[in-house]
Amino acid sequence: MLPVLAPFPTTRLRRMRRTAALRDLAQENALTAKDLIWPLFITDVPGADAPVASMPGVQRLTLEGAVRAAETAAELGIPAICLFPYTDPSLRTEACEEAWNPENLSNKVIRAVKAAVPEVAVMTDIALDPYNANGHDGLVRDGVILNDETVEALVKMALAQAEAGADILGPSDMMDGRIGAMRAALEAAGHADVTILSYAAKYASAFYGPFRDAVGASDRLVGDKKTYQMNPGNSDEAIRLVARDLAEGADMVMVKPGMAYLDICYRVKQAFGVPTFAYQVSGEYAMIKGAVLNGWVKEAVIAESLLAFRRAGCDGILTYFAPDVARALKG
Repeated sequence: MLPVLAPFPTTRLRRMRRTAALRDLAQENALTAKDLIWPLFITDVPGADAPVASMPGVQRLTLEGAVRAAETAAELGIPAICLFPYTDPSLRTEACEEAWNPENLSNKVIRAVKAAVPEVAVMTDIALDPYNANGHDGLVRDGVILNDETVEALVKMALAQAEAGADILGPSDMMDGRIGAMRAALEAAGHADVTILSYAAKYASAFYGPFRDAVGASDRLVGDKKTYQMNPGNSDEAIRLVARDLAEGADMVMVKPGMAYLDICYRVKQAFGVPTFAYQVSGEYAMIKGAVLNGWVKEAVIAESLLAFRRAGCDGILTYFAPDVARALKG
C-alpha cells in the first residue's frame, strides 16, 4: 500500500535526508560482515598458489593459506568461506573419480579449517568441472551431458564432503533431481544437519570467465553449458527451479550471477521468503576491481554494489570483496 502524503510544502521528503543522523534513522537496508560469504580458490599444485591474472587481488591458496584466510574471516566477523579447488591436471578425468576421493584437496582443506577455526562455516562446491577432463559440470558421453549418471556422482561427492565436516553444501551443477538425491543420501548416512545452499537459478552467463581461469577450466571446456544452465532471457523458469529445489530439501537458494539478475533475487525472495543468496561472480568482481584500480570509479562502488543485493532481498552475498568490505565496515 502506498502512503498518503500531504501536499508540498507540508510534506518535504528532503527533511529526512538533511543530516547523517536522520539518514541513518531512515535507512531501510544495511550491509554487515555477517551478510558475506568469502569464496576461496585453493590448490596443492606446485607453483599454482599465485595471483589470478583476470581477478586482481585474488590468488589461489595452499591448505595453510586457506586456514589463515579462515582465521582472518573469523577476526573480521565473516561467518562463512566457500572452497573452489584448482585440481592437478593429472587428476582430471572423464569419470571425475577425484571429486569424491575422501583425501582430495577440498576435503583436506575442510578438515583443516574446521580443526583450526570451527566457528567459521565451510561451504563447498558440488559440481564436476574442477575434476572433469572436458571442463563440464556433469559427466559427458558423445558430447551430451548426462543427467542421472551425474547425479549419482554428485551424491558421492556430497557424502565425502559431509564426512569431511562441511557445514554447507553448494550444488552448482544444475542437474535435475540432484537436491532430492543428495538430501536422501545425507539423511541415510547420518548427516541430517548438513545444510544445502542450492544454486537454484544459475544462468549460462558470460560473467564466469575469470572463475574458469582460477580453477583451470577455461582451456578444457568443450562446447558450452547452455543445456543445463539457464537462459539469461528467462525469469519465470527461475521461480520454477527454486520451487523444485525447495521441495526436494534445499535449505537456502542462490541466484547466480548477481548484479545482472537482481530482479530474480527480488522475485525469489518475494515468492518464497526463504534464505536467499546471490553470487557476485568473478566477471562482476573483475569489472569493478579493474575500474577502481584504474581510477575510473571510486572504491565506494564496492559497498554500493553489495548493498544492492540486500535491497533486492538477499540475505547474504558470496563476494571476493568480503575481507576488504568487512575491514572497511569494522573501521
